[in-house]
Amino acid sequence: MSLTSISPLDGRYAAQTRPLAEFVSEFALIKYRVTVEIRWLIQLSQEPEITDVRAFTTAEITLLERLIASFSVEDATLVKDIERTTNHDVKAVEYFLKERLQGSSLTDVLEWVHFACTSEDINNLSHALMLKNGMEQVLLPKIHELIETIADFARPYAATPLLSRTHGQPASPSTLGKELAVFVHRWRRQEKQLAAQEYLGKLNGAVGCFNAHLCAYPNADWPALAQRFVESLGLVYNPLTTQIESHDYMAELFHTLTRFNNILLDFDRDVWTYIALGVFLQKTVKGEVGSSTMPHKVNPIDFENSEANVGIANALFEHLASKLAVSRLQRDLSDSSAIRSMGTGLAHTLIAITAALRGLRKLSVDEARLAADLNANWEVLAEPIQTVMRKAGLPNPYERLKELTRGARITPEGLAAFVESLELPDEDKQRLAALTPGTYIGVAEKLAKETLG
Repeated sequence: MSLTSISPLDGRYAAQTRPLAEFVSEFALIKYRVTVEIRWLIQLSQEPEITDVRAFTTAEITLLERLIASFSVEDATLVKDIERTTNHDVKAVEYFLKERLQGSSLTDVLEWVHFACTSEDINNLSHALMLKNGMEQVLLPKIHELIETIADFARPYAATPLLSRTHGQPASPSTLGKELAVFVHRWRRQEKQLAAQEYLGKLNGAVGCFNAHLCAYPNADWPALAQRFVESLGLVYNPLTTQIESHDYMAELFHTLTRFNNILLDFDRDVWTYIALGVFLQKTVKGEVGSSTMPHKVNPIDFENSEANVGIANALFEHLASKLAVSRLQRDLSDSSAIRSMGTGLAHTLIAITAALRGLRKLSVDEARLAADLNANWEVLAEPIQTVMRKAGLPNPYERLKELTRGARITPEGLAAFVESLELPDEDKQRLAALTPGTYIGVAEKLAKETLG
């Protein structure tokens, strides 16, 4: 960790965000550019319609693939050194590759590096690969870990009664497992959409029309060739663009991540509130300090940290989703500058998930507190009583229960006396008399188990 880092991603949170560095750092961008340039060169050598590029030998292809596999920070530094002269980052990659291939058996094909490509042809494919691999190899596994950790935590409490609170006030009981299962259910929908996300790419020249390509090889089926190449990278081909790939898929991805993060924000705040209410207890960690002046405190800092990082991530995602889908005419560079921050949004999301997981592993459930809350709020049974009164056709059931219970503490004895006074069928009376706040949970247990398994 560098104490002089401007961004906490490279300072305070460097260890947490390191797994993403392989995919969304400046080094990663340069490496993916090198990858795309080399794979394009290999593709050209394998296309019979591109008659002036000879087929490469197995050894030559191995040499090219080794440039990708062995690409190092030192190599990326050389590219940046070249960029200081070219003042163009993609051209610097082209020159780097030509230098590396100079003197090899591929010297005769040097000018086919970056053939018929605009910078955006290389960049859009690189960005798509960065996002795809970063999501699939880092963020999606972490998202899945969060969801399943909460599911595991919630499973033993599928039938554990919990006093609900609507508008912060005591309300009809649920179960702790069911309330946590709500988050699991919501997240799994977003996880499914993230796993199905398409990552698009294009390779069609300066304005998307294969102008230069057709001049060089008028008989080649360039759209089909470009599609084969893009799909060979594991991406989805976008057949119709301006100079830039339209970035709509990025907006889709960032919107889905924003929804996932908003559910995490909701979860963080609910857990924070449950801790304040005493539903959850936090395990103490030896050596930790909760407050600089109040020694007794165990603050819910992990969920607060998660909440803060969700906010930063979503601010970036919302901006990028709106900005990247808009470009003046066939091209402007504002997207190129904005897109460099996509990794920042992913990193803050990773930090938020990591913090929530850390907090979860410190939680335990105070079942005695849950039972006490329920026993102190018998008035929540006003709902089933007035509902049964309605069924029986008794007059003004809501108003009668409101007069009895609103803003008041009701004892079990007082409620039992009220039920006994009602002109209800014996079966209904017996069912209501047997109810307690802890048994008035509807099908919460069933719902929890159906989601949690």
